[in-house]
Amino acid sequence: MATQPKPVDVGSDYKEKYGFFVPEDYVFKAKRGLNPDIVKEISFMKGEPEWMTKFRLRSLEIFRKKPMPTWGADLSVIDFENIFYYLKASDKQSKSWEELPADIKATYDRLVCLRRSASSWPACRRSTSQRSFITHCRRSCRRRA
Repeated sequence: MATQPKPVDVGSDYKEKYGFFVPEDYVFKAKRGLNPDIVKEISFMKGEPEWMTKFRLRSLEIFRKKPMPTWGADLSVIDFENIFYYLKASDKQSKSWEELPADIKATYDRLVCLRRSASSWPACRRSTSQRSFITHCRRSCRRRA
């Protein structure tokens, strides 16, 4: 008989582990889990067109049919029904660094991304892939120090 993997708890010791904890502040938080109703609700809250909602629903179907990869890390410990997949932090989207709420700015500071002017921040984002963004910011911060 196979043993059940121990659930991964990422929340209870967050402050001790990472040195900070910021309570959630949001205007909308989707229910836990991922099913067609939740996908529709998220799509509605994001103001997406119908074609995007259909695309997301089709993607969910494909995801559910695919087996978990057996190569690489052990993904069997992920409880996909215990995840909040969408949280809307505010009603408006900031267009510049100055418009960002203080808690978001503090998060960037914690990630070692130094404050950038409104003109250079988008250039930094565009010039790097999502995967290497933090690494890029850390390197540029070290050069300035």
